Amino acid sequence: MENVEKVKRGKKRKGSKGDKNSPRKKKNQPTEENSSSCEEISTISIALPGTILENAHSLELKTYLAGQIARAACIYNIDEIVIYDDSGSTVTASEDGVEEQNSRKGCCAQMARILQYLECPQYLRKFFFPLHRDLKFCGLLNPLDAPHHLRQNNNFIFREGVVTEKPTKSGKGCHVNIGLRKDALVGETLTPGIRVTVKLPTEDVKEGKKVHGTVVSPAQPRQETGVYWGYTVRMAESISRVFSQSPYDDGYDLIIGTSDRGTNIHDIPAKTLSYNHAIVVFGGMMGIEYALENDNALNAVDSELLFDKYINTAPNQGSRTIRTEEAVLITLAGLQSKLQAKNEAKEFNLFSSIPQSQDTKMPQGSGAKNSQNSLNQE
Repeated sequence: MENVEKVKRGKKRKGSKGDKNSPRKKKNQPTEENSSSCEEISTISIALPGTILENAHSLELKTYLAGQIARAACIYNIDEIVIYDDSGSTVTASEDGVEEQNSRKGCCAQMARILQYLECPQYLRKFFFPLHRDLKFCGLLNPLDAPHHLRQNNNFIFREGVVTEKPTKSGKGCHVNIGLRKDALVGETLTPGIRVTVKLPTEDVKEGKKVHGTVVSPAQPRQETGVYWGYTVRMAESISRVFSQSPYDDGYDLIIGTSDRGTNIHDIPAKTLSYNHAIVVFGGMMGIEYALENDNALNAVDSELLFDKYINTAPNQGSRTIRTEEAVLITLAGLQSKLQAKNEAKEFNLFSSIPQSQDTKMPQGSGAKNSQNSLNQE
């Protein structure tokens, strides 16, 4: 039990590096002035094994499965997606065993890459995602239509951008491509090629005028306006590292496991699951128990001891099995009335500044062509 508690409340060390295998460019860290100006908002994370892609028998189906996860995360305002390897640290000496393990790790990387690609605004994808086999069919996926996927004519005070190599006249600061006709000029000198969040002046930017902005934390748009600003993706080598490598200083204060052996979700009273940083963990084809058995750090503990709540979100199910991508949607929908954030985001009311539902409507028969063009990898 002592080992379990240590894993659950594991605190990330200051200065520790993130996952070096992550295919996405990291956003820069905000200045102290920007990060302290807003109160921290409560977050929800989900964790699932990348090996669920092994159950899809073609690259198109693998891509579509990952797209379903991304859509579910965006619909329910998920802040972080953790992709873990449910085969854990077990190593088989045989050639077949090594090949199988490499395949599993490849599925985790593929899942993470597709999730990151879909979260990235379209005008930035060519900077961060070179041509790759894993992304071959992403242009056919349903877009996330997330609020931070802004069009050129949207006048919102925050935008995502990439630092360019274009020099400034004064030699100070840098230019950031934020998807407008002109790059934004920021006061900070940053490394070219990294992704940043830029806050723009509140007044309308006139055509042809220089755009001046300030680099802020990726969390600040939601802190200031309540807008959902996408998710981050993290990879974990085992289920124990999902918790021990948490990006939050105090780790996750509410850990929820999902299983058909758990407590009926309908027995949980409304708004009783209070949290600051919550995480919902899903198992793969063989359930969470399989991931625990393969994790040496947990010493094969009883699965219920690892979680604050161990729930069954689909009681009396008609099918013998529920796929992980189905469980994500079912669980997140069921938890809506059970969760209570300690620091809830304010209600967003600037809908006229972001893309509307009608902006994504296409003439009949043109969907496949337009979605293929949105791949934007040339």
